[in-house]
Amino acid sequence: MSFTGSPGTGKTTVATRMADILFKLGHSKKGHLLTVTRDDLVGQYIGHTAPKTKEVLKKAMGGILFIDEAYYLYKPDNERDYGAEAIEILLQVMENQRDALVVIFAGYKERMEQFYASNPGLSSRIANHVDFPDYSSEELLIIAKMMLEEQQYQFAPTAEGVFLDYIEKRRDQALFANARSIRNALDRARMRQANRNFESGGRILTKADLVTITDEDIKKSSIFSLS
Repeated sequence: MSFTGSPGTGKTTVATRMADILFKLGHSKKGHLLTVTRDDLVGQYIGHTAPKTKEVLKKAMGGILFIDEAYYLYKPDNERDYGAEAIEILLQVMENQRDALVVIFAGYKERMEQFYASNPGLSSRIANHVDFPDYSSEELLIIAKMMLEEQQYQFAPTAEGVFLDYIEKRRDQALFANARSIRNALDRARMRQANRNFESGGRILTKADLVTITDEDIKKSSIFSLS
């Protein structure tokens, strides 16, 4: 399978859920997800790659092998690179042990398309391609509220609008990672909220004070100082 999309769009989350579903339906023996990158598969010298790749495949058997940023496996400009050897071993297993292992190649859409174009043998063995689009600002706000609820926190009534403004500003910046960036932003907001409560001057705090993220907790982000 192929999962394409920007960071934080749910590729790993869906793969994890898929592993669980396949196990419950009896299509896999273990139902686990093993996430790896190039460094886990490719060696640095002759004879190093095959053992590394085979060891990873052994651990992944009975579940799903999720190869993140898979395009880094292939470096055609480097004649001494051993990524092609790892790809060849993966192809053999995908062909001969398809009932024992699901392999998911994941990464940015454009770079994955280039990766498949350079490896027709690999592309022909991937029947299912799933694209994960970026979330809208409104969807990210819903995700933020769900994340807070999981941690037994909440936004103050006016803070939702402020956080939506934060999302609009943050998504235009470099290295924005959708839901991952939202989680990081909420972690920082909770830290500012905790500091604010600690510095409240001995005021008796209610339960609502302890679990509510206010406008102030969000507006202290450096994002607002850049506008």
